[in-house]
Amino acid sequence: MSARNITSDRKRSRPVTKRRRIENKYVIGIIVVIVAIVVIVSIYVFVGNGINDAFQDIFNEPTNDENNVTVGNPIAVIDTSKGTIRVELYSDKVPNTCENFIKLANDGFYSGLVFHRVANLITGEPETHIIQGGGFDDDGNHKESPYGPIDLEIHPDVRHVDGAIAMARTTDPNSATSQFYICDGEHSFLNDNYAAFGVVVEGMSVVRAIALEDTTTKYGMQNWPIENIIINSITIENQ
Repeated sequence: MSARNITSDRKRSRPVTKRRRIENKYVIGIIVVIVAIVVIVSIYVFVGNGINDAFQDIFNEPTNDENNVTVGNPIAVIDTSKGTIRVELYSDKVPNTCENFIKLANDGFYSGLVFHRVANLITGEPETHIIQGGGFDDDGNHKESPYGPIDLEIHPDVRHVDGAIAMARTTDPNSATSQFYICDGEHSFLNDNYAAFGVVVEGMSVVRAIALEDTTTKYGMQNWPIENIIINSITIENQ
């Protein structure tokens, strides 16, 4: 073996100098700092999102959109000329009222009728309305339910909250037939006097849009929307 080869091997395996040790420590230090930053940022994002969600739950005004639906309760899909409204029907709490509404919907009774009344029921609160439909077509012709009136059905857990759906009636508590209304805003003063039977779970923006419609006196009735709001159909899911 030549001396040249021995010398070459020694150069490749020369001991680490003091300067090289310092450089290695510097590189390791940078790597540690980068890893620490990545870990800290990850923790901040994870925990921060959790905190933000918690604060949103506390401070944000709740909406009815995307609420959890009670397992087993049907959903009424109200397709209108302004958009679609999905309503959970509380069959588990007010079964007779829900059954009447479901039978009419399954019969196609509501197709082609209108929301004939948009009214503010609370003086001094102009943004609180009901939208009422299920009894007239766009020519003002009255359509009568084939099932007749039903008895007033009240449940303490079914209230006139924002987005509640309830049965309209005359002064007789047991006179509701097919007409219903949806609350834009809470109407607690109607509790125990009118039969609420569900709540909007999707499409409150459609309810609010209808509630903003300008109205007039038409076919002898006040608060009829100037632009007819057609109920194209009401279908029932999860029957």
